[in-house]
Amino acid sequence: MAGGFVAFSGDSPAFQAKMTVYVFICVVIAAVGGLIFGYDIGISGGVTAMDDFLIKFFPAVYERKKQAHEDNYCKYDNQFLQLFTSSLYLAALVASFFASATCSKLGRKPTMQLASIFFLIGVGLASGAANMYMLIMGRILLGFGVGFGNQAVPLFLSEIAPARLRGGLNIVFQLMVTIGILIASVVNYFTSSIHPYGWRLALGGAGIPALILLFGSLLICETPTSLIERNKTEEGKATLKKIRGVEDVDEEYQSLVHACEFARQVKDPYRRLMKPESRPPLVIGLLLQLFQQFTGINAIMFYAPVLFQTVGFGNNAALLSAVITGSVNVLSTLVGIFLVDRTGRRFLLLQAAVQMLSCQLVIGIILSKDLGVKGTLGKTEAMIVVILVCVYVMGFAWSWGPLGWLIPSETFPLETRTEGYALAVSCNMFFTFVIAQAFLSMLCAMKSGIFFFFSAWIVVMGLFALFFVPETKGVSIDDIKDSVWKRHWYWKRFMRQEHDV
Repeated sequence: MAGGFVAFSGDSPAFQAKMTVYVFICVVIAAVGGLIFGYDIGISGGVTAMDDFLIKFFPAVYERKKQAHEDNYCKYDNQFLQLFTSSLYLAALVASFFASATCSKLGRKPTMQLASIFFLIGVGLASGAANMYMLIMGRILLGFGVGFGNQAVPLFLSEIAPARLRGGLNIVFQLMVTIGILIASVVNYFTSSIHPYGWRLALGGAGIPALILLFGSLLICETPTSLIERNKTEEGKATLKKIRGVEDVDEEYQSLVHACEFARQVKDPYRRLMKPESRPPLVIGLLLQLFQQFTGINAIMFYAPVLFQTVGFGNNAALLSAVITGSVNVLSTLVGIFLVDRTGRRFLLLQAAVQMLSCQLVIGIILSKDLGVKGTLGKTEAMIVVILVCVYVMGFAWSWGPLGWLIPSETFPLETRTEGYALAVSCNMFFTFVIAQAFLSMLCAMKSGIFFFFSAWIVVMGLFALFFVPETKGVSIDDIKDSVWKRHWYWKRFMRQEHDV
């Protein structure tokens, strides 16, 4: 068995676990699902700024773009162009509910394999599209891949990770998302000069990580929780020994068996989610998805090339600026991995809210003061905007980005875990769809005011984190109820003693 150090969960010191090489391999392979998601986020904005792509599918946008005195805020405002981006997230919303059932009935590993198959078919249709219908259908199938992947991967990571390392290992998913965005920015930069099929190469690039996930998933195990949940108890215990790197797993094994037995008594998990004792993880899980999108991050990452063109950079310079912000995103997520199990979840959420709010406000002030409907910013102002975007991305990348996925994956009890997380994923995809579909129109209508719009949301989410998000650092995933909800000043009122396990 590969070596490592022994980790103990915060309230369950008997749960011994080494951080083994095998667990590390499982984490990296599974998190490739996040890389595909990030690539799809990053590639959309670059492709929609490529002239060859616009000429083929959106000629009206291309004509408006090349006008000598174009409107800075409205040149990309087109509902069908926005549908190209947002259709993926609407499909992911629907797919997350099917993925929940697949996770419960078949396991986390097969769900990830199905995700990779959807990705591959979607990539083939989108990159080979001869018309709008093929393009949108490809995006929809990619959305199904995102729905299945985003449902299975964070659950997989939380269930195989030792409690003390759960935060950092789960954030590897978000790290891969940021790496995917960065890779997409680099691909956009180089393929933008390949005419006339550079956009096909850019969209087709998602096939590479999809293949890695498909074949890599053959090497990883199913989670012990999923195996025991499906009555494969001996296999579950053997897997638990394998991923923990120790022979003495009886305490944790019995805890999982006990949780699974209780979960089987719940015949209707969705009805269970509506009961008062399910309210804390459900409300926090859903609102974190709303807040994650209304930080304005995807508005910036989707359309980073477009945004930088708006403030006066040329096509290539804009794509290069997106590469810079993508690099900041990756490095800052590494900071989050280092800090999340040291400083805790709440500190990162609150610190980043202040940081992001400051950046959004200053960007909005600069654009409202110095960028008119036509013309460009001066070089100094444009560079300040790029720097502020980078500082903003830093804050998001070590807080609301990864923690929006981590906290819901670790706070739902086993009996409602896949269903509760499915609601969280679908909520995330819904609000991602709303932002993706509406952002360019909002930018056109609100102009620089859009940054003040997102600033107001950051104030709301900061206050929510301050008063209603408890700390879960170091707490065993199946001990959240006793150690967290029952001790919280507000959420404890929803806990009922007769449901204790």
